[in-house]
Amino acid sequence: QVQLVESGGGLVQAGGSLRLSCAASGRTFSSYAMGWFRQAPGKEREFVAAISWSGGSTYYAGSVKGRFTISRDNAKNTVYLQMNSLKPEDTAVYYCAADPRETSVVSGTNDYWGQGTQVTVSS
Repeated sequence: QVQLVESGGGLVQAGGSLRLSCAASGRTFSSYAMGWFRQAPGKEREFVAAISWSGGSTYYAGSVKGRFTISRDNAKNTVYLQMNSLKPEDTAVYYCAADPRETSVVSGTNDYWGQGTQVTVSS
């Protein structure tokens, strides 16, 4: 069982930056692939980024590539999403995701989800 708690969301102006954190419970964190999804009002949840258990592989949605960076610290059981050059269209609730399989995280069929953190980007 893995529990995920996101933090770091907030209100920022366009062009600004935020760093989201996702703290995971459980001794098996280092064996899980991790990811971030987001859901804007009236839209479906969409994939943002994912990272392999070792951190050696990362994956990004085209809309955030070059602006967002996913990373993890297995010693702290935490995964991060550094978001730069934020745009109003990045406004959404951001969810942390975890699964033993990378493919499950990328496809959104992972076993575990956090409760979400709101990110609002003003123009």
